[in-house]
Amino acid sequence: MGKAVEINESNFEEVVLKSDKPVLVDFWAAWCGPCRMVGPVVEEIAGEYADSAVVGKLDVDNNQDIAIKYGIRSIPALLYFKNGEVVDNVIGAVPKAVLTNKLEAQIGAEA
Repeated sequence: MGKAVEINESNFEEVVLKSDKPVLVDFWAAWCGPCRMVGPVVEEIAGEYADSAVVGKLDVDNNQDIAIKYGIRSIPALLYFKNGEVVDNVIGAVPKAVLTNKLEAQIGAEA
């Protein structure tokens, strides 16, 4: 069972920008209620897609430079990266199917 990678300013480039797989990053904070609803779903997705994608979580309070760079104004914000570029996003707490469908689209685009 995979687990979401803890992403921060020291590993962001390596884990997200240089990944050869699609990457889903959950921008969250401990004080954010909706983030706590999305968190377990992100963990599930990390396990289910461990072979085909990278799934990680980035605490915006501890990594403000990255949040600012990507224009994160409300959380949870889930950004999909491919080849170092943002290719899709979801803002707010949404059903798991919405998140997995967008991830599947990025994985499918690789094939």
